[in-house]
Amino acid sequence: MRKSTRLWLIVAGTLVVLGLLICLGAMATMKWDFSLLSFPKHTLNTHQITEAFTDISISTRTSDVVLVPSDGDGVTVECYESKGLSHTVSVEDGVLTVKLSDTRKWYERLSFGFARPKVTVSLPAGEWGALGISLSTGDVTLPEHFSFDSVTLQASTGDVDLRASSRGAVKITASTGDLSLTGVGAASLELSVSTGKIQLSQVRCTGNLSMSASTGKAILTDVTCNNLTSKADTGDLLMTEVIASGTVTLETDTGDVTLAGCDAAELFITTDTGDVRGTLKSDKVFLARTDTGHVDVPKTVTGGRCEITTDTGDIRLSVE
Repeated sequence: MRKSTRLWLIVAGTLVVLGLLICLGAMATMKWDFSLLSFPKHTLNTHQITEAFTDISISTRTSDVVLVPSDGDGVTVECYESKGLSHTVSVEDGVLTVKLSDTRKWYERLSFGFARPKVTVSLPAGEWGALGISLSTGDVTLPEHFSFDSVTLQASTGDVDLRASSRGAVKITASTGDLSLTGVGAASLELSVSTGKIQLSQVRCTGNLSMSASTGKAILTDVTCNNLTSKADTGDLLMTEVIASGTVTLETDTGDVTLAGCDAAELFITTDTGDVRGTLKSDKVFLARTDTGHVDVPKTVTGGRCEITTDTGDIRLSVE
């Protein structure tokens, strides 16, 4: 290697090390708060709500949405916003409305950073009217301190953590993101996600429960409902202590179906290449068919009907 080339490599390496040391020193000075590197800068705007309302409507774009119980009877809406990108907060006809207002120029839409915009609604715990949330990118968190007449959530990309209950219907639609429902009670549940996991735990649904997922696993634990319908393209379905008073209909293309201590008046399970296995709580009239897989089911002839159809998967079910 030529002497001049070796010299330039040494200089370049020294500059790289020096640059890293400067960056580490700068971040240490900022106490490793990467949000300080973001642009445009965000500010916190707080709105005090004095008018009476029952329903809540939130429409935003790239913000997380969080509901928290307030200490007293007051209601506040905190919006973490940037220049030209703000929320209007108002009460009209008994509806608390939070809506995004975007007045940015095209060149102001260029941004970089680690700051996560957020809309936080603080209100007394208890019963409220209809709740509607619509956003493009962001997570939604609804704690167990609240119950609503109905819940409707629409998101393109983001996770949903629902612990609040509904006296009516709950409808959640997301393109990419995980849906998690814990300790939820509802008259009906309609859950749809393209790419993401659906997880239900300790859910009580007096009506119908329907789930739809293109890609992602569904895990249900300690769930009761009237009728259960689940459709998936790719992804396993794991059900533990899931009880339906009516019909359970499960359809999947390439995922496995695993049942542990589940039951229903009638069960209809269809897969293309997935296995079906597990245990049921009561006897059934089993009608099982597979093209190339193995079938192992009880030879009972009493109880409700259980139809299982798969192309290449194994079928192994037993009764507890």
